[in-house]
Amino acid sequence: MTLYELLVVIHVFSAILGMGPGFVMIYIVSKARTMTELRQAHAIRNHLHHVVMIGGILLFVTGLWMGMLHPYLFDQGWYVTSLILYLVALGLGPVMLSPRAKPVKMLLNEHQSDDIPPDYYLLSKRLFFYERLENILFLIIIVLMVLKPF
Repeated sequence: MTLYELLVVIHVFSAILGMGPGFVMIYIVSKARTMTELRQAHAIRNHLHHVVMIGGILLFVTGLWMGMLHPYLFDQGWYVTSLILYLVALGLGPVMLSPRAKPVKMLLNEHQSDDIPPDYYLLSKRLFFYERLENILFLIIIVLMVLKPF
């Protein structure tokens, strides 16, 4: 097995680790019916986020490394488009997701009763919009990586 082939294998497993859990994170918290369940769901989500970050970093590093081993990839539209979309998706974290996640986290920490307050649904709806947008970007990247259309 060549270094490039090893990187491809690591890249594929990183995609599974880095993107897979991200597609279910909204679903996990959307099924909670009480604040206790919601707090637990967000704790699970937080743990999954760590796995997603590790996989995502490996995904980016292996993708660039493969490009350095085979520079012709930088002439491929699917490769360059995937890199750009990935950087946009990464930028969504600190720019769009984090500012919308902070009020949700504050509400989870401060709310005393076990009923989920109406504010949570409004705040989470705003957050989940950008998470879905990020998931769409990741799906586009996956399609580009698999089909290599241009």
